[in-house]
Amino acid sequence: MSSIASPTLWFVTIGVVLALLVVDFVATRRPHEVSMKEALAWSAFYVALPLTFGLYVWSAHGGDRGLEYYTGYLVEKTLSVDNLFVFMLLLAAFAVPEVLKQRVLLYGIVGALVLRGIFIALGAAALSRFDWVFLVFGGVLLVTGVKLLRDALRGQEHQVDVAEMRVVRLMKRFMPVSDQYDGPRMTVVRQGVRMLTPFALVTAAVFATDIVFAVDSVPAVYGITGDPYLVFVTNAFALLGLRALYFVLEGALSALVHLSYGLAAILGFIGAKLVLHWAHLVWPSVPDVPTLMSLFVIVGILGVTIATSLAASRRQKAREPEPVG
Repeated sequence: MSSIASPTLWFVTIGVVLALLVVDFVATRRPHEVSMKEALAWSAFYVALPLTFGLYVWSAHGGDRGLEYYTGYLVEKTLSVDNLFVFMLLLAAFAVPEVLKQRVLLYGIVGALVLRGIFIALGAAALSRFDWVFLVFGGVLLVTGVKLLRDALRGQEHQVDVAEMRVVRLMKRFMPVSDQYDGPRMTVVRQGVRMLTPFALVTAAVFATDIVFAVDSVPAVYGITGDPYLVFVTNAFALLGLRALYFVLEGALSALVHLSYGLAAILGFIGAKLVLHWAHLVWPSVPDVPTLMSLFVIVGILGVTIATSLAASRRQKAREPEPVG
């Protein structure tokens, strides 16, 4: 598949991603509660960085590639907010102390980057050889969109049952689990017995959810651009800022009550776009959806989702009884 990236650009990009992860690990080496000032500063940095990089893509490789990059980044950032919902539920279900939350999130980001790198490479290899893979990717997104919509209508979106997670049951089967956290340690020795900590369980649970999200997010951005480099860099930039964004949005996430509907619409649209692209390759008379139209549709869906979510949250607050006394 064609790409804007030379081997040197790939090397530099991966080096920058690894350097940013090292910086994040250094920043979280001492467990502490994250202040809003700290979270906002890191979030601003991780928004400015991809936006600035997009200017380079636009100027060096043309408006079409720049538009693909920004649209792909918008899609991945939107999907990453859905990741945050699940991370928030997992951290609450495992009663993760405030001082350890950002380290759990960081491990989750590293796992997501590795998994998505693998999926991106496999997807690029498959798409370069078989046109019908576009149809498969489109089908995956359409099915995911229908599932999100069904769960939202039933009020079952973003539900997490820790006891039923296979990875948790498997780990408990092979090793005993201590009742208390011991900082960011994965194992401890209690009365001469090596035991897993709750920190190890929540980290494994986050990794398991990373797999599910990778299955959706990689086909979604391949629906925007066929350049594996742009697919990787949009995923990387969307994920790197999640640790700080979690603490910025922790209180506001509950207000996005219609997010699942918006994601279902976006995934459904991109899935249909991939199916049309496959059909266009087989029958050239079938229209292909241009990237600019995709951007307008996605921005429109996000705008409606945010507006209706905020309106619904205000109505819900208005119906709540005033506190007495």
